[in-house]
Parts: sequence; C-alpha cells; structure tokens
Amino acid sequence: MDNSGYNKKLKSFANGLRHNMTKAEACLWKYALGNRQMMGLQFRRQRPILSYIVDFVCLELKLVVEVDGYSHQLEEVHLRDIKKEDDLRNAGFRILRFTDNEVLNHMQMVKEEIERTIISVREET
Repeated sequence: MDNSGYNKKLKSFANGLRHNMTKAEACLWKYALGNRQMMGLQFRRQRPILSYIVDFVCLELKLVVEVDGYSHQLEEVHLRDIKKEDDLRNAGFRILRFTDNEVLNHMQMVKEEIERTIISVREET
C-alpha cells in the first residue's frame, strides 16, 4: 500500500463498482466531481483505500466523499460505516457523507458543502 492507502488487491472489485454506480453516485460524478469541476481538483471514483472502497476521493486533500443509499440505514451497515470512517480518519482522511436523497434532490447544497470543506482543508494546510 502506498501513502494514499491504495489497496491494489481490491482493484478489480472497485472497477466493477465504477461501472455500476448508483444513480446518486453517477449524478454526483457527472454534475460535481468529475472532470475537475470541483474547484479544479481531481477526484477519483470507487477507489480502494485501506481495506475499503470509497465512493469518491481527492487524494491531494485526502478528502473522501461517500453517498449513502437506503442500506446504510440498516444497523449492521451503519456499524461498518462507523468503523470505515474511523479507519480512514486514522489514516489522515476527512470524510463527507451525503444521502442519495441529498444528492438527487439538493445537488447545489451538496456542492456547496463540498466546496466549504475544500476551503477549510486548504486553510488548515
């Protein structure tokens, strides 16, 4: 694993997820994070980091953006999300979470929150 936590053992699984994104993930990629739309920063999608696959990550800022669908409301999945966040934070990543509903129905608010976080991270460094 390199300093970004990249886990090549999960590469093929991540590739599969990249080609089968949820509607909310696809919208966030198309309208906010793809093609350096977000303040000129490069985001990667479905990136294997540590023993997880994160939805989106800006490696330059170590910023992870996760989109949670209905299944994340289930207790078992929620507990895994907490562990994932703890592990990523301990590796130096910052995590933003949005629900499918927020992405699909409040895209401007989501984009503004990501922009605020980017500005905050840049101010800290």
